[in-house]
Amino acid sequence: MRTKWAKYAGIILLWGGVGATLLCASRRVARHDADLRISGVEIEILDSTAHGQLVTREMVRGWIAASEKRVEGRLVSELDLGKLERDIARNGFVGRVRASVDYSGRLRVDIRQRSPLMRLLVDGYNLYVTEEGHLFPAPRSTSIYVPVVTGGYRPPFEPGCEGRLDERLRMEIEKSERRLAELETGKYPFYRRERKNIEYNRETRRMRIRKALLESREHFRGRVEELRAEKRDRRRRYRYEQQQIQLGMNRVEAKCREELARQKKLEKNYQDFSKLITFVKRIDRDGFWRSEIVQIVASTAHSGALEVELVPRSGRYTVRFGRLEREEEKLELLERFCRSDFGSAHRDDWRTVDVRLANRVICSN
Repeated sequence: MRTKWAKYAGIILLWGGVGATLLCASRRVARHDADLRISGVEIEILDSTAHGQLVTREMVRGWIAASEKRVEGRLVSELDLGKLERDIARNGFVGRVRASVDYSGRLRVDIRQRSPLMRLLVDGYNLYVTEEGHLFPAPRSTSIYVPVVTGGYRPPFEPGCEGRLDERLRMEIEKSERRLAELETGKYPFYRRERKNIEYNRETRRMRIRKALLESREHFRGRVEELRAEKRDRRRRYRYEQQQIQLGMNRVEAKCREELARQKKLEKNYQDFSKLITFVKRIDRDGFWRSEIVQIVASTAHSGALEVELVPRSGRYTVRFGRLEREEEKLELLERFCRSDFGSAHRDDWRTVDVRLANRVICSN
């Protein structure tokens, strides 16, 4: 019996010792954390060699200084790591950021930058676009080797736009839907006017007169003519009011049709830009075209469709590619032409190479 109680007492003492040790350690860590100050800053850009220098350590140090002003020597408990991460992540070319402090007090900031797919360099625009359709302004004094889109093409968003393309479209559609709802609300006053005018016409139809007992025929006939004249006047006012109501309704309907057409055009423009992203992806994943295509000249046709021309690295010609349709067929046709003896021998003789027609390559100088 004593052996059993001695065993239980030993277990209790053991766990009590473990608990006391943990409590002592936690208090020591708490005192350490309370007195710990930032001893230095370590910045790691995880993919800088793979994607070029969009983000540099000097830039990150500037963002940290702008967010917290003074970091080194400051108590760790006073530093808001969440706010620091959010402030750094506001720079669109930063894909992910994680800030932490180690036991020695060094602030470590790990950054993964976005991977650009192409650069949009048309009038007023200087943006990088990722495969996922994320837009961010091109940082100053930095350059990444990606296909450049130039020309007179007008993207479906503002020059300073930043963020995901699908989110931008959703916001624009929601704004358009609110505008349509406001226009529909604008019809209500005309509905009320129409009900009131219909009731006015009913009152006109119900207007009657009766001959008085001792009233002369001539006097009664005069009153009848007065009533007829009043009814004619009321009917004219009724018809005029109906015309005004219909004109007002037509104006509202016209604005609704314009907004719906604008919404449809907006969706089409975003679809065209998404096609452009898909087209550049296809070029980027093909070793031949990735090294051959250096520039894409985009323009808007009279029909409103997006059309492109390609500027190859070899040769002095430009490729009239046309609309972004049958892309694989056109690229295969163009590759066979470029690799052929005829295309290689005369690559400097042509000004344009046209692949817009099916199964045809038309060269002109």
